[in-house]
Amino acid sequence: MTEHNPRTWLSTWTPEDPEFWEKTGKSIAWRTLTITTLNLTMAFIVWFVVSALVVRLPNVGFKLSANQLFWLAAMPGLAAGILRTLHTFLVPVYGTRHVVAFSTLSLLIPALGWFYAVQDPTTPYWILLTLSFLAGLGGGNFSSFMPSTSLFFPKRLQGTALAIQAGIGNFGVSVVQFVTPWIIGFALFGTLAGDPLTFVPTAPGAVTKSIWLQNAALVYVPFIVVFAIVAWLMLKSVPVRANFREQLDIFHFSNLHGFWMTSLYIMTFGSFSGFAATFPLMIKQMYTVLPGGPDPLAYAFLGPLVGAAARVLAGPISDKLGGAIVTHWSGLGLLACAVGVTFYTHPASMSDFPLFVGLMLGVFFFSGVGNASTFKQMPMIFEPRRAGGMIGWTAAMASFGPFIFGMLIGWSFAATGSPNAFFYGAALFYAFNIAINWWFYARTGAEKPC
Repeated sequence: MTEHNPRTWLSTWTPEDPEFWEKTGKSIAWRTLTITTLNLTMAFIVWFVVSALVVRLPNVGFKLSANQLFWLAAMPGLAAGILRTLHTFLVPVYGTRHVVAFSTLSLLIPALGWFYAVQDPTTPYWILLTLSFLAGLGGGNFSSFMPSTSLFFPKRLQGTALAIQAGIGNFGVSVVQFVTPWIIGFALFGTLAGDPLTFVPTAPGAVTKSIWLQNAALVYVPFIVVFAIVAWLMLKSVPVRANFREQLDIFHFSNLHGFWMTSLYIMTFGSFSGFAATFPLMIKQMYTVLPGGPDPLAYAFLGPLVGAAARVLAGPISDKLGGAIVTHWSGLGLLACAVGVTFYTHPASMSDFPLFVGLMLGVFFFSGVGNASTFKQMPMIFEPRRAGGMIGWTAAMASFGPFIFGMLIGWSFAATGSPNAFFYGAALFYAFNIAINWWFYARTGAEKPC
């Protein structure tokens, strides 16, 4: 291996050595975790900003059908899955410093694009689709940031470190859905950010008002710039190197555990990301049309908030109890909530709404728990470099969640008038994964107890 710039690459890295960890490794690892987590949070914000915008677009003059809205919500997931596949291989080639700094700067493209697009209701639909796809740049970052973090910590702390980073990063989804209704209510940047749009509500008797929908994207631009600069100035890279060809060993057909762990993470993070993108639209389709119907964004942020908090809390628990048994209970919880929610998807009145929201929050909670526990399992099953690759790859596949969920839920509404067909299919998928996890990882005498 040729010499590398010491400004970027650490000369040695042995976190399993207690003396090295206490004297040198700990401070670098936790500093790196802090900086990359801030950047990951911004990535999730940009990835899910579309989910907060689409529920407002028809009310400010955009002529979009329900199916078109679901497509807009789904496109960031399609992009994230494709881009995460690429991100899986970046850190062993270019290092943490370069990857985090430049991938964060790339978030300026969708943020500024949406800032301009939402100000003109005649913006062509293909441009909106393109910008939705570009929002997936934020989703892609996860598959390089998380494998990077796994390299910085000893195995005994990887469950905690990965849960902290991913859990706090996942809070970005709640941030964008919580902040958007507030931030669009006033001229945050004065006349520099453009003129307001007229919001025409659908609820009977509600009055029109002026909103600055462009603020929902523009407000994050200064943070993107600052976080990218901090990453460039303060991060270094672990000397775990491999070229693209060498990293392809994670796809060897003898590596069946790679397939099983991919399926398990689709069950957990696929559910989290997929429902985070579609939860507001489901509320809009089923409950906003009722007398006294809710503002979707007044409740949608609660799901990602619960899921992100569950991921943070479940990390240390998985370190203590083992990831597999925690994943087992996560799967059972997802199965129960997915079946239960189908009883509240044909509401006759708002009395069903608290139960619908409660069961959906259950889905988010158990998906968050499983997000943490599966990431505890992978470093225990694979050696460090391959574990990083598997974390990146499984994250790539699971990030198709918003696309798959958006398309299938949209189809279910179009074909049957409710999302129940989708939820029945999801329940079967959860049951399959519960069986896989129990047989290979959680039961007594399992092939890879973890």
